[in-house]
Amino acid sequence: MQSFFRASVRRSALPSSRIARAPLRASYRRFSTEPNASDAAPKAAKSNIALFAGLGAITVGGIAFYLYSSDTLATTAKSGAQAAKVAVNFVPTKADYQKVYNRIAESLDADDYDDGSYGPVVVRLAWHSSGTYDKASNTGGSNYATMRFAPEALHGANNGLNVAREHMEKIKKEFSWISYGDLWTLGGVAALQEMGGPKINWRPGRIDGEAKDVTPDGRLPDASQGAPHLRDIFGRMGFNDQEIVALSGAHALGRCHVDRSGFDGPWTFSPITLTNDYFRLLVDEKWIWRKWNGPKQYTDKTTGTLMMLPTDYVLTQDKSFKKWVKAYAADEELFFKDFAKAVSTLFELGVPLSQFVTSEPWQMQTLDEQKA
Repeated sequence: MQSFFRASVRRSALPSSRIARAPLRASYRRFSTEPNASDAAPKAAKSNIALFAGLGAITVGGIAFYLYSSDTLATTAKSGAQAAKVAVNFVPTKADYQKVYNRIAESLDADDYDDGSYGPVVVRLAWHSSGTYDKASNTGGSNYATMRFAPEALHGANNGLNVAREHMEKIKKEFSWISYGDLWTLGGVAALQEMGGPKINWRPGRIDGEAKDVTPDGRLPDASQGAPHLRDIFGRMGFNDQEIVALSGAHALGRCHVDRSGFDGPWTFSPITLTNDYFRLLVDEKWIWRKWNGPKQYTDKTTGTLMMLPTDYVLTQDKSFKKWVKAYAADEELFFKDFAKAVSTLFELGVPLSQFVTSEPWQMQTLDEQKA
């Protein structure tokens, strides 16, 4: 059942039985991201539980590195919260975070970017900033927003995410008090909900770390691999087969770019609306190898305009994965329910429970809900 559609340029009529939305196109990238000047350190972030530190930027060979100034370096969430209260006497409320959500939502439509929306690449930023979590070492995840730093920004899977970081930096300048981890994950929530997806539970509390917190490369999925690789990557985060398939449904959104991942094309006919079309196409369409000079990828036999990655197609070949593909293809409401739960978990990976400002997650209102 579809919910929370926005009447915008993102709702164009396309040759599909459903309207589809924009990508988590991002789970699978392998080439390096070009650093951008806008990745230089912004103003010190202030959050009621965040680490607040003066940020200085030094540029070496065109790469921006963030350094905390020694006189304002906060080493714990508690000292960060105290610094915030002293400096600005401001403790954000849910209403304040709703304002950030609204601004992100209002910024998504873009006539000059991809299929008319920044939504997919914003989702990808939230996904990739969270999906580095390793449960064994309890490192990575959304807590430190370490993609701000050159080592992680240059990881192959993050190629092209400078676009999303630059876009979100504009929001950060308007709301300097929010941490990057909270901003990026709230951006993912806003993009998913505004692109017709389900309501996503979310709560603030992430803190901004330092370059020393950057995780090693290789923690995000490689699109050329098979089922064992998916279980290894997602299992490291703590996800089971059902959750792996549910999260893969975000590929209903967006498209691949040759100059970023090497792959090319959208997964669905309407790449800026989240539906279960990704699963329906996997089940109903005939997929063949695309004949081209790029990396191995599938194309639909009917139109030759869509694509599936090896990591997508393997979901129909593995017995455990396939049962969930079929279930979600038959029932969009079930997909939305399981997807919302898995994404909420993904966005909280690596964040200690003691940091969250509320024990019960919030549900942010969509722009349309606020107009009603």
